[in-house]
Amino acid sequence: MNIYTELTPNPSSLKFITEDYEKSFPTYDFPNLESAEKSELAKNLFALGYVTGVMFSKDHFKRNFVTISKTDDAKWENIIPEIKKVISEYLLTGKPLVDGYEETQQNYGDDVIDKIKSLIDNEIRPAVAMDGGDITFESFEDGVVKLHLKGSCSGCPSSLITLKQGIQALLTRMVPEVKSVEAI
Repeated sequence: MNIYTELTPNPSSLKFITEDYEKSFPTYDFPNLESAEKSELAKNLFALGYVTGVMFSKDHFKRNFVTISKTDDAKWENIIPEIKKVISEYLLTGKPLVDGYEETQQNYGDDVIDKIKSLIDNEIRPAVAMDGGDITFESFEDGVVKLHLKGSCSGCPSSLITLKQGIQALLTRMVPEVKSVEAI
């Protein structure tokens, strides 16, 4: 199995792209070991001791990837081969990435929220995925859009700039009802 890496804006996160894996990855974020209860692969990665976060997703090129966040003391050049081995061995088993995961779409029935979600899904998420992260809509109230940052975006030094200068600028320009954007 061919797995290669791409840098992300977060120096503590790296994107592991599975070039020849045929199944499509669901988008799923595991910010800690406790959240990985339903994913054997995520648990195996956390068991390495230096992994602090795992996210599965696909980017706008439809490439499956696993974003790994690590402890500050671990050096990428020392741990990349071991991470690739764990991912490759697991994917070759054919087991699901997340037990019982079904990707569903929520229908909010509100034109403004539908427009916000469409912009996030079609304009913002693909760009964020290129950097090994993901972003999901959480709520819209009183002009404030609340988003959940995942993968390399979680804890990234440049995520606040991306959130305010990129995402907020786009949403306020395209959806007049949006006044600000916040990460939760």
